[in-house]
Amino acid sequence: MPEPILTIEDLSVVMYRDGCASTILDDVGFAVAPGEIMAIVGESGSGKSTIGLAVQGLLPREHRPQVRGSIKLAGIEMVGARPASLRTARRSLVRAISQDPMGALNPTMTIRNQLRESTGDADGLILDWLRRTGLPDPERIAASFPHRLSGGQRQRVLIAMAMMARPKLLIADEPTTAIDAPIQAQILELLRDLARQQNTAILFITHDLGVAATFADRVIVLHGGRVAEIGAVSDVIDKPGHPYTASLLAARFDLSSDRHRPLPTLPVAQKHLVVTQHGCNYVSRCPIAAADCKTLVPSLRPQLTHAGHVACLHAGQMPSLAERGLTTPWPARSFNKNDVALRLSEITKCYPIGTRKFWGARLRPVLKSVSLSISRGECVALLGESGAGKSTLLRIAAGLLAPDDGNVFRTDDEPQVVFQDAVSSLTPWLTIGEQIGERLHRSGMVARDRVRRIVETLELVGLDPALVNALPAELSVGQCQRAVVARAVVVPPKLLLCDEPVSAMDVSLAAATLNLFGELRRRLDMATLFVTHDLAAARIVADRIAVLKDGEIAIDDNPDAASFAALAAPLPIAAAVQSRFHRGLHQ
Repeated sequence: MPEPILTIEDLSVVMYRDGCASTILDDVGFAVAPGEIMAIVGESGSGKSTIGLAVQGLLPREHRPQVRGSIKLAGIEMVGARPASLRTARRSLVRAISQDPMGALNPTMTIRNQLRESTGDADGLILDWLRRTGLPDPERIAASFPHRLSGGQRQRVLIAMAMMARPKLLIADEPTTAIDAPIQAQILELLRDLARQQNTAILFITHDLGVAATFADRVIVLHGGRVAEIGAVSDVIDKPGHPYTASLLAARFDLSSDRHRPLPTLPVAQKHLVVTQHGCNYVSRCPIAAADCKTLVPSLRPQLTHAGHVACLHAGQMPSLAERGLTTPWPARSFNKNDVALRLSEITKCYPIGTRKFWGARLRPVLKSVSLSISRGECVALLGESGAGKSTLLRIAAGLLAPDDGNVFRTDDEPQVVFQDAVSSLTPWLTIGEQIGERLHRSGMVARDRVRRIVETLELVGLDPALVNALPAELSVGQCQRAVVARAVVVPPKLLLCDEPVSAMDVSLAAATLNLFGELRRRLDMATLFVTHDLAAARIVADRIAVLKDGEIAIDDNPDAASFAALAAPLPIAAAVQSRFHRGLHQ
């Protein structure tokens, strides 16, 4: 076996918040060989991104991180290294694909200048890499500033920037969450080619077990800062040894899921960010927990069902993959088409191309006479490839962007928006509780009742109430997304506009959020426009499916049509679609 590019031994990370120490990672260890793809999976807040930051020496200083153990990158010890040595290692050995593309790109520079600054490559190679990542019209993309691109396009720019450098280690933190299925497959194939041809090791951080199943060689299942299970991806997926792994697999949803009843989910974690000091940190959610699980910390040991290792005191008693429990069906609903909450009529929008001196010379049409209406209590899912104009249409519906032509009618003067870029939509200097409670100040509620409502809303979206005093920088991207959802629904609106609201969430929390949307709109007759590239999520949450292609609505139909695949077949977005998990687990 070749010497590993990355070796982590007994890694523990402690950070401080509000003067209190929290153990984020506890005794984590693994190695990644040249050309190997190692996936780290787990729920949001389990410590996946912290591992990537620790490897790069980029843990946030404001939380006074204390790191114990060893991280060796190509033989260089990163723990305790001097800043100059860390910078040299980062520059020569490692590249990272951030989960937050807008925060990783310089808003004052064009894409061409950022790629040139990062790699020094000529224009021809820059355009070739943009083209290889599936970006349409690479010349236009290269001349654009980041805010002119969609979230999926910005993510592909970051992927091109990282791949052009041909690093020894590539840390990919949720690199495909904002990308539609066909482009996702193309990106993963490029990353796999990089690993094989350039002998690049890839640390692939994801909450998507389906992607891990099709892409990775080995997988680490992380729960609450500890390794629950590690092994070859085929072994862990087919024969899970830890009850947490089995629960993640059982909670998946796909195109075959019953859309007429709530989705099954995992129990909510009591302490999502903090490693417990005594006992197994999965004990409160485990179906096979025993008395010793509350006092003994399980260590990794050889697994009986596969060649990997599992941290469970009773792994030998692990039942077969749990069947999904049946839930009570949603109540039947009908909609009065005349009771319209949102009507978009003949909406047209064009964007200028290039820098300011060229404005007016070239305009790119994004929306071409688009018409769409949503009745009160109805949910319409808007599908389309990245860059198709979905977010533009949503911003016009919210009144945040003026159309070039057409009319907008809505019954709610203050529609609530759940943005795709959750981190940027939160105020960095206000706590999560302050931001969620902003809309309660005009309600006339006393302070005690406001606090109770905030805590109830945090629990409703699967967040630990202890995060009420946390700043956005202390949360993972998935947790920020749930905080944005909580802010939107703490005072239920008549019109909710959602831009990829579950793309950054793990499967169980995504299911819980879809259930939440379903419950709120049925209880409150709330109209919802749900923008997504995930066909499985669209089919589950929506009463109607609208597909945007080439600036026009190509399909507007019921997801209960005889063949959902046939409904979406005319679009490239659906041509390669099985669901996120169905695609990975059943190939």
